Amino acid sequence: MKLLFDQNLSPRLVDLLSDLYPNSAHVSLVELDRALDVALWNYASENGYTIVTKDADFDELSQARGYPPKIVWLRLGNCTTRQVEGLLRIRHAAVVALDADPDAGVLELI
Repeated sequence: MKLLFDQNLSPRLVDLLSDLYPNSAHVSLVELDRALDVALWNYASENGYTIVTKDADFDELSQARGYPPKIVWLRLGNCTTRQVEGLLRIRHAAVVALDADPDAGVLELI
């Protein structure tokens, strides 16, 4: 499974997590760092990404539009890149389960 990291997260996460989430990207790497949420949503859907964000707007988009793409919503508040990396490592099984579950669209990680 491949993740698309939102602008509010570090681009370094792509390399830091490449062992668990190969072929992931950051919005800045696909020239969507200044795009509207809907454009990011469409790109993720068309290219098979799960969006990772701290932005509640994607949860609202998921409720309005359904899925794909699926959303991993990080509810950490202010935190370091290493804390985000750690959470995505510890909760890897839950992220994979989200991808496999046809009835799930959003995973909140706290």
